[in-house]
Amino acid sequence: MTDPLLARAPRLRGARALFTGRAGGVSRGDHAGLNLARHVGDDEADVERNRALLAAEIGAPPVFVTQVHSARVQVLPPHGPVPAATADAQVTDRRDVALAIMVADCLPVLLSDPVTGTVAVAHAGRQGLLGGVLQNTVAAMADFGARPADLTASIGPSICGACYEVPAPMREEASAQLPATRAVTRWGTPALDLRAGAVAVLQEAGIAAEAIDAEHPCTLEDERFYSYRRQARTGRFAGVIRRA
Repeated sequence: MTDPLLARAPRLRGARALFTGRAGGVSRGDHAGLNLARHVGDDEADVERNRALLAAEIGAPPVFVTQVHSARVQVLPPHGPVPAATADAQVTDRRDVALAIMVADCLPVLLSDPVTGTVAVAHAGRQGLLGGVLQNTVAAMADFGARPADLTASIGPSICGACYEVPAPMREEASAQLPATRAVTRWGTPALDLRAGAVAVLQEAGIAAEAIDAEHPCTLEDERFYSYRRQARTGRFAGVIRRA
């Protein structure tokens, strides 16, 4: 389906996981490639074909949610159909589905607990990260018996702190709440490093530093990924995980 480099398995114990790129899909024009989003103006049949390709690659039907930059977590029912939901994170211990979260500069965060078999995905943009989406996701995993000390996490391709330029007041507000996000662009203007902020949040939640994989490309710099900052009319790639 995709370039193996882009679909490589992150270092997550007890799970099968991948980050998709643009390669391998059937979408055309501004969405060319493996666009997985229905809400961006792409041809609906092309999106469904791309989602079918993803399902074949991960080995299970992917569950998507309507994402709104919230801190809301959907916990999947223990069996049966998964209802449509508005949320920015998902948690399950089921084996028959995969969890998917779509991004195009924001952080796709995957988490796995090999002890209980619980897996999770989260969409952590600026609003969600500051709003507590990662803390809420770890807490929802704890309801399944998962302990932070057992978790592994992967923060996928996303815009880097040297590229994510923001107004100075926005940087001050964000860094007052989460100091690790404070950054400067390569050209010397105010910026936010959401990836560093997410690492700090996950460590504060009790996940070991060595269990967090955050070494992934910057989406603005790397054209193998969709980037809203680079091109406002574009597709979405995804972080996807299923219980092993």
